[in-house]
Order: sequence, then structure tokens, then C-alpha cells
Amino acid sequence: MNQMMSFAQSVKEEIASNEYESEQRIRALLAAFIRINGHVSFSHKTTSIHLRTENAKVARFIYTTINSFYNKSSHIEYIQKNNLNKRIQYEIVIDDADQIIDDLEIDFLEGKIAKNIIKNDDSIAGYLAGAFLASGSINSPTTSNYHMEIVVNSENYARWMLHLFSRYKNTNIEPKIIERRGKYVIYFKKSDQIADFLIMIGAVSSCMEFENIRVDRDFTNSANRLTNFDVANMKKTVSAGQKQVEQIKAIDKVIGIDNITNKKARILCHLRLENESASLLELARLLSEEINTPVSKSNINHLFRYLNNLYSRVGK
Repeated sequence: MNQMMSFAQSVKEEIASNEYESEQRIRALLAAFIRINGHVSFSHKTTSIHLRTENAKVARFIYTTINSFYNKSSHIEYIQKNNLNKRIQYEIVIDDADQIIDDLEIDFLEGKIAKNIIKNDDSIAGYLAGAFLASGSINSPTTSNYHMEIVVNSENYARWMLHLFSRYKNTNIEPKIIERRGKYVIYFKKSDQIADFLIMIGAVSSCMEFENIRVDRDFTNSANRLTNFDVANMKKTVSAGQKQVEQIKAIDKVIGIDNITNKKARILCHLRLENESASLLELARLLSEEINTPVSKSNINHLFRYLNNLYSRVGK
């Protein structure tokens, strides 16, 4: 399994392992999972719901939760997919499911989400947790590409999902929608929004893992950027130093650097020839020691401009 799926599955397993005391939250979770993942079949005037997942813990969680809320005949089937991965799918089959559909106010045709199911933040969080269990994915924080998404089959339903994010208090999550192969993807890419979402849906441990890895990697990236900055500065300093040495040697051939009238510039020429890779700040310190007078970096820069002008007159 790739890194994206391994982290996404661990998030789903945490959600499936939580204990839920709020009936509103668990009913909203079931409503979202069934709405996104459910397929309805009709036989002998009865309605059956078929729910599929590749995660055994999620399958067991949905199965036991439905059984605890509704006295219905249900069972789990195992389906071997005929592909290279040969993954097992778990299909939960709920017979005579009209009561469940009515109680959770699930409409498989329209995109609306029933107001009775999402009354407050607790139920909104439950609904989004169920949606993530059904079709959600999060890139592993070890990658540099932060990405969270939930896939649904209706544009109108996707826009209702966006409305849930805007209704939830104390978060700044701003998802977007794109169409992909006939499906509609609700997604966001900012790491702080992904962390907020994990907290919202009850994946606290996963959020801690996400944040720890992200902070470690961001720290490493910052250190690398500082190192690259230092290397670039060093190269710039060395390049500037080499150019200054060439100019000073050219001046020395024509008039002799000891004949330069500006005392500070004269001493600076000798210091630069002795310290080709020294920075302006280091040269300022050395010149200050030579003349026993404080010299600033800007003063060194001014002296090199003076020498550059002198070179322009006599060195070419």
C-alpha cells in the first residue's frame, strides 16, 4: 500500500475505533456513509442497501453500529477483486432497509442533506467523518504535497458538503470542488486546514502524527533553505572578492597600491589581497584593528566603490 493510502487508512481506523456517546453524531456519520457508499437494490418489494469498503475495521464498525441502532437483518460478504493488488472488499448487506433510509432521511437522488441530520457542530462533524470513511483520502504528511479529499457522485451534493464546512464554527477550512472522471472531488491542500479537519472528525492521534511529521519536515526544509542561503552568500562573497583582487592587482601594476592617497583604501587593498574570501564584515573588523578606529561594513563597501572608480581610470 502506498504512503497516501496507509495514512488515510490509519485515519479511518481511528474514526472506526472511537467511542461515540452522541446519538446525533453517530446517526449523521451513518447517514453520510450510506449516502456516499450505499447502493440500493430492490427484491420482492423490499429494499436492500449494499455498502463496500476495503478496510476491515471500518466494515466491522459500520456493521455493528447499524445493528446497535436498528433491528435489521444484515451480514458481511467478502469479495476478492481481480486485480494486481488482489485486495479484499467487505460488503455489508442490509435487508429491509426502508426504515433506516427514512430514519436517516437519505435521498440517493437529490443532493440535499437533511437539516434534521446536521443540526449542530457535533452532527456536522459526524457527517463529515462518515463522508471521509466512505470516500476520503489524505496524503501522508511525509510527502511535500498536502492534500485531503472526499469524492461524491453529485455536484449538488458536493456543494451541500461545502456548506457544512462553512457552517462549522471555529475553523477556517475552505474546500474547493473539481470534477474528475464523472465524480466531484471536495478538496483542500493547506496543512493547517487538514489538521483542523482531523480534529473535527475525531482523528486526534492522526492529527498529532500529521503535525509532528509536518513540523519535523518543515524544520528540515528551513534548515536546508538556510544552508542554501549561506552557500549562495559564500559564493557571492568569493566571486566579489576575486573581482576586487583582480582590480587591486591591476591598480598596483599601474600606480602601485602604496601610492593610493586614501589611507583606508590603501590598507584595504593589502587586507583584501591577504584575505581573498573574507566578507565585507570581516574586512571591516580587520581594518578597524589596523587603524584602531571603528569601520563599518558600509564604509568598506564605499571604499571598494572608490577603488572600482580608480580601476576604471587606470586599470583598463
